[in-house]
Amino acid sequence: MELYHDSRDENYRYPFGARPAGANVLLRLLADDVFTYACVRAWFEGREIRTEMTRRGSSFEAEITLPSKPGIYWYYFIARDIDGRSLLYGNAADSMGGIGQVSATEPPSYQITVYDPAYRTPDWMHESALYQIFPDRFSSSGRYDAARLRPDMRVHKNWDETPDMRMDGADCAADDLFGGDLPGITQKLDYIASLGVGCIYLNPIFKARSNHKYDTGCYMQVDPTFGTEKDLSELCREARKRGIRVILDGVFSHTGADSLYFDKYGHYGGHGAYSDPHSPYASWYTFRHWPDSYECWWDFENLPNVREEDPSYKNFILGGGDSVILHWPRAGTSGWRLDVADELPMDFLREMRARLKGSHPDACMLGEVWEDASRKVAYQELRSYCLGDTLDSCMNYPVRDALIDFMLGKTDAFALERVLESQRENYSYPFLYSCMNLLGSHDKPRTISVLSGREDLDPPRESRCDYRPTEEEYEKGKRRYLASLGFLCALPGMPSLYYGDEAGLTGMSDPFCRGTFPWGREDASLTQAVRSLLTQRPRVCRTGWYSVRAWSEDVITVFRWFSEGLDVFGNPGQGPEMAITVLNRAEKDADIDLVPGFENGFPFRRRAHLRVGPCRVVSEYIDG
Repeated sequence: MELYHDSRDENYRYPFGARPAGANVLLRLLADDVFTYACVRAWFEGREIRTEMTRRGSSFEAEITLPSKPGIYWYYFIARDIDGRSLLYGNAADSMGGIGQVSATEPPSYQITVYDPAYRTPDWMHESALYQIFPDRFSSSGRYDAARLRPDMRVHKNWDETPDMRMDGADCAADDLFGGDLPGITQKLDYIASLGVGCIYLNPIFKARSNHKYDTGCYMQVDPTFGTEKDLSELCREARKRGIRVILDGVFSHTGADSLYFDKYGHYGGHGAYSDPHSPYASWYTFRHWPDSYECWWDFENLPNVREEDPSYKNFILGGGDSVILHWPRAGTSGWRLDVADELPMDFLREMRARLKGSHPDACMLGEVWEDASRKVAYQELRSYCLGDTLDSCMNYPVRDALIDFMLGKTDAFALERVLESQRENYSYPFLYSCMNLLGSHDKPRTISVLSGREDLDPPRESRCDYRPTEEEYEKGKRRYLASLGFLCALPGMPSLYYGDEAGLTGMSDPFCRGTFPWGREDASLTQAVRSLLTQRPRVCRTGWYSVRAWSEDVITVFRWFSEGLDVFGNPGQGPEMAITVLNRAEKDADIDLVPGFENGFPFRRRAHLRVGPCRVVSEYIDG
């Protein structure tokens, strides 16, 4: 007895992928003649919905009308044979869509992401490449004397020294500075612009005790070692002249213990929640026993959790007037990257979106979410961030991890294809085409080090060291890095650079992934290769239609095209009409033959042959 459904084949689910609220979707289930009955069993917000299917030839089918509000619509099929026995057909065991499985018991459900028809994300996110900067380590103007401003910190005398690895309990003390600042970034804007970058994402810049600034001390003040609000506005103005936007890191799930709001050490006048039980900030925090026992972020005592739903806190961060989220866009920034976005209440994110977009429609909300952002479960709650009511998009760690595992031979091209196709199926297009597609970040070992094949780059903090690859390891990591970045440039979303990756920086994870930019010691050939990849990325690879196919264990292809001259947002296409990008991870040539017709929805009009060298990515652009 045969049952069959493929959520990625429009013969079985039409239209494909995420759909706007209230839309119709046709579902088909291939079924032998022995089956006399079939239905769709669905759930939406915990409510069961059963829809009887009609036999049409070799299949049962049903047209369903999706709910009128955003959410996740879950479904599987029940089929009954002539003897009254029932079989169930649902999602694959990994719940990633496509061809499913027959089961005698309840299977994983397929999902349809139902999003707000009015959902829009900023056009510039679809078009841009992104450059992430850890401000203390990128460039120093020499304008601010960190040693004088922070006598409690060790200030490195030599820009090329290694970051300190000094433990403070279970965490890195993060108490050394190099003197990078905002004017230093402004001075390097021509270099950043030459890379083809359209957006700079700054790790936190607000006043804080540490060098990383994720322990916010004051949300309304730029850290003095980085400069002033005037310096930030100047950076944003000069960046805009070069077609570059600047977004800030917002840390709203916790503050620093050494902060205006908590003031554990009395550095802010003794008016914080730790110092004074009647503090105006006391309601922001949860004390089990005041003052020494309080809720902390991941049990780090220097990071007391905030109660995001507290009216006073919410008004300070999100309210009108001079609230945090509105103050800094008025200073010239273009939105926020939200630290641990999946730990913020969904209502908090919804209100933030409404407030921010109400004043700055073109500002972005980019979240740190490490899993599938369409169905993340956190704190026993299903959180879908691509419905149009919270984030614009997220850091794309699932694709980062899948691509690196593929390049290292830990998985194959079919596994990478599965991750990419799952996102294409589950993410709404406004969200998918705004993803921050990264290889490196401040939370991961340097990408070239990872791709060199060296193991144990992310051990417990106390075991980390200043690892440097051998020349052979470096060259291997460099080849793989360029191939991987070229592949990211073929995907929808923002291909992203972590500062210094393009110059050849290496190192273990924090703090060694946060070294200084090697000005004057860059790998010039690597920088030029990265520049070519980003600056030569055509429009069709930014907003064109998209699909992917694995050809073998070692070879995967991305197809991009304009449909009838239009991109996925209905805008006229410009430049090449089609693009084929092939990534070959093997140490031998790969040959790809494409014949006229359709391949994964891609409309071939002529025969194409691509030869891709060992550990290389090749793109071919086709006009008409």
